[in-house]
Amino acid sequence: MGEVIQIRDLQAARERAHRRARDHQSIERALGLMRENLVWAAEQLRTTPIDAHPELLDRIEKLATTLRYGMMMLGEPGADSAANGSNSRD
Repeated sequence: MGEVIQIRDLQAARERAHRRARDHQSIERALGLMRENLVWAAEQLRTTPIDAHPELLDRIEKLATTLRYGMMMLGEPGADSAANGSNSRD
């Protein structure tokens, strides 16, 4: 009976590891898309009229915040220090 429980535990652990790997890949894909959107918004900032800048800057700020959060979820180095230093508005 103990062997059956061990097999179930091992299967459950393997499923959790597989789920974590899929989640990690999904977050990486999402971060890639957000980085592409950030590049697009920065390019638009250079070429659009000044009256469109507030909306673009807001989009850039939201993307940067979401990127930092995703990086922290993945445990990427520098995500914590970037989050601590860039949220201050003086």
